[in-house]
Amino acid sequence: MTDERTIPALDEHDWSLVIKPKRSLFALPIAELFRYKDLIAMFVRRDFVSVYKQTILGPLWYLIQPLLTTITFTVIFGNIAKLPTDGLPQFLFYMSGTVIWTYFATCLTKTSTVFVDNMQLFGKVYFPRLTVPVSILISNLITFGIQFVFFLGFMAYFAIRGTVFHPNWWILFSPVLIFMMAGLGLGLGILISSMTTKYRDLRFLVAFGVSLLMYATPVIYPVSSIPPQYQMLIKANPMTPIVETFRYGFLGAGTVNPLDLLYSFGFMVVIVIIGTVVFNRVEATFMDTV
Repeated sequence: MTDERTIPALDEHDWSLVIKPKRSLFALPIAELFRYKDLIAMFVRRDFVSVYKQTILGPLWYLIQPLLTTITFTVIFGNIAKLPTDGLPQFLFYMSGTVIWTYFATCLTKTSTVFVDNMQLFGKVYFPRLTVPVSILISNLITFGIQFVFFLGFMAYFAIRGTVFHPNWWILFSPVLIFMMAGLGLGLGILISSMTTKYRDLRFLVAFGVSLLMYATPVIYPVSSIPPQYQMLIKANPMTPIVETFRYGFLGAGTVNPLDLLYSFGFMVVIVIIGTVVFNRVEATFMDTV
């Protein structure tokens, strides 16, 4: 019979993985996320491949969706409602807004249901919960890249036909714009996801709210077409400077105000901090309420 007193005591250095409670609500597990990069890659593949799995057209839907949306906007808002497009071809104007808005809207809607959609997985095994929303941002970034190249193809087509537009150096600011959209989608998404563990009604309000928010963003109209007394309301939307800067950089139409961009960046930082605090607070106990 073995004497238990002869068994050496084990400390945390004898284990390959030690799980500890978070000490701070502001903690972002950057090191953990990097260590779980293979898991993130697996989630990205799952999100990207499974969307149109067992469909007839498959990945072509990534191109069909923005194309049909652009055509619809062109017919309804361009030809029927006669909304101005800052002198740009209606098709290019609406596609530029559609491509960039879709990335933000998809990131927000998908991250807003992270806890509810993955509750069975979260309840069975430990891994940093932020790996799921981060994977959503990356998988949607791949989709954005495909649609962005599609948009560049139409730019080339219109240029060959003699359409005049003026790309400029603000194009170089595009990675920052994408980062800001990802941050806004992540921050708002995890904030709402944390609240949906108790209030499931928010799942329905998010989809409805995102649709309404699009009309408060210059996706189907330029800011210049808004009466001056209402422009401040539109610019209060942090997505407004992003969409306007993107359109100005690639098409040379619209307005760019560095102060407005700084406001959007600051808003993004604040919402990511708030979302992280709430996410970390709910993460420890969400299985009791979900």
